[in-house]
Amino acid sequence: MKILGFIKSATLLIAFSSASIAASAKTWTLEECIQYAMDNNISLQRSGLTRQSSQEDWESAKAQLLPSLNFSSSHRVNYQPWPNDNAAKVIDGQAQLTMDKVYYNGSYSVNANWTVWNGNINRNQIKASKLSTDAAEQDSITTALNLQEQIAQLYIQILYTKEAIKVNKSTLEAAKVNEERGKQMLEVGSMSKADVSQLTATRALDEYNVVQAESQTRSYIRQLKQLLQITNEEPFDVADRTELTDMMALQTIPTVSSVYNRAIENRPEIKSSDIAIESAELQRKMATARRLPTVSMNASLGSNTNTMTETRWDKQMKTNFNMGAGVTVSVPILDQRQTRTAVNKAIIQKQSAQLEKQNKQTTLYSTIENYWIQAENYQNQYKAAKVSTESAKDSYDLLSEQFAVGLKNIVELQDGKTRLLSAQQNELQSKYMTILNIKMLEFYKK
Repeated sequence: MKILGFIKSATLLIAFSSASIAASAKTWTLEECIQYAMDNNISLQRSGLTRQSSQEDWESAKAQLLPSLNFSSSHRVNYQPWPNDNAAKVIDGQAQLTMDKVYYNGSYSVNANWTVWNGNINRNQIKASKLSTDAAEQDSITTALNLQEQIAQLYIQILYTKEAIKVNKSTLEAAKVNEERGKQMLEVGSMSKADVSQLTATRALDEYNVVQAESQTRSYIRQLKQLLQITNEEPFDVADRTELTDMMALQTIPTVSSVYNRAIENRPEIKSSDIAIESAELQRKMATARRLPTVSMNASLGSNTNTMTETRWDKQMKTNFNMGAGVTVSVPILDQRQTRTAVNKAIIQKQSAQLEKQNKQTTLYSTIENYWIQAENYQNQYKAAKVSTESAKDSYDLLSEQFAVGLKNIVELQDGKTRLLSAQQNELQSKYMTILNIKMLEFYKK
């Protein structure tokens, strides 16, 4: 991460405040951030709603094994302006001799249907709906894990930039001391005005670096608050993690194979791919079953009434009451290739799901390998940077003492200061990046 920059203009330093993040800000631990995000993140809540919707589809599929039952009633008023007095009218199968111009008739029925057998399509549909529910569950877990990963990365980045602020502030204090020494030496004629101006420019650059590091910290905090869905203006800061010690950056790095073997068994995106393959196989079975006969049973009872007769309504209901039951067998013969198409598409879907699983495995391995490579590189850099920092600090301290008594010039002092700052930043960056990548490997190994 590059946190140093070039001075763009003098007004930029005035525009930014050099004050630190407010000390009164509530400090959040990593565990608190993750728990708060689990409760409030919108993406995670949406995945939960998707899971609930899949659960409802599963319940609906199970209900398809039960018979359907419904009640229906229709009512109609008819108007015949010129009735034939000598003609009988047949109403609902009965001859009526009334001459009413306006008459009413109504019907009432209860119907039941039950699919006895359809090649086990309905039962396989239940299994498919259950797999969809399981897939939604794994997708929700994937969203949660991705969210936790992002939070952990931002959290450590914030800790890193806060440490960078301390380094830059320490460098700034040294620059201020050198500037004051230069002004004193200018007064006694031991230093030129140009050299003092260079010391002043160096101090201004260090101020800019402090402001830039603080700005980077605020940017990371803003991103973290966004993941936590925090929209208020209350002060927010992360708690310093004293346990992020040098030893954590020097610990043994897990191997790629050990992390990958655990991840391939536990990661939800891989489980979701297995579910997709199984679901595609069920779709193939259901498509194949469309070639088989369907057996269903039905039953009904009902009655009707009308005003074309003088018979009372209750007696008509009794007289016209009827009931019946039947069995229907449907045998598919030609379906315009719909079944074959459905079977072939299900096979293609399964092959696609298998390829998707391979792709996810490759992506997972690449992600883990990248974390391992980064951890190895940064750890080696950290070991070298610690030695470099100690050497640069000793050299700069000596240069400062010699500069104070006029034995070293401004160019030599600036060169020593640049080497020290670069070494400190390299050590700090490599330390936190090593810890971050090791933590990510442990995260995938869980």
